[in-house]
Amino acid sequence: MTHTPPKAILLDIEGTTSSISFVADELFPYARKHLAAFVEANPEVAAPILAEVPGEDPVATLIQWIDEDRKATPLKTLQGLIWAQGYADGELKGHVYPDTPEALRRWTGAGLQVNIYSSGSIAAQKLIFGHSIAGDLTPLLSHYFDTTTGPKREADSYTKIADALGLAPSGLLFVSDMPAEVDAAREAGLQALLIDRAGGPADVHTLAEVLP
Repeated sequence: MTHTPPKAILLDIEGTTSSISFVADELFPYARKHLAAFVEANPEVAAPILAEVPGEDPVATLIQWIDEDRKATPLKTLQGLIWAQGYADGELKGHVYPDTPEALRRWTGAGLQVNIYSSGSIAAQKLIFGHSIAGDLTPLLSHYFDTTTGPKREADSYTKIADALGLAPSGLLFVSDMPAEVDAAREAGLQALLIDRAGGPADVHTLAEVLP
């Protein structure tokens, strides 16, 4: 699938290592359900976050933002705290496809460094893999990148990641289910594969097919 063997792999999460529906169907509803109770139980932590939320009832506003899938920093911060508690309590488990841990072990066993690049925060990424349904997968992962590095559909973001890893772009293989992200990575000189787990037109349909 690739021209020269890469020295490292860069993985998207949703649709690549994990179900797209996990965030929408599990994480968001969990945060919505526990938001008010978390705020009440953790006033010192919640107060500075709520101060950034407009309106007379910031909790109601935050719940509305969850329903609207708003990308607001106060909401993302509070959601992350609620999810961290849920993972710690064992009420949440990060979804990964069955072939994900197998691929991670195969690649790392072959001496390849495996890294993550997702629109979700680095903290949220670590929670998903640290408390996954397959156990703690973080020992198999080296570096995490989110959109603070740059948008996933811009080539410059991938150039920055290659630089941060100390690699030539051609030494890094990116795998994503989003064609625009794959195109941006290729524009930056990375090797890139489009994955489609539903079986549509793509380079691969499972992680088992990536550097088998």
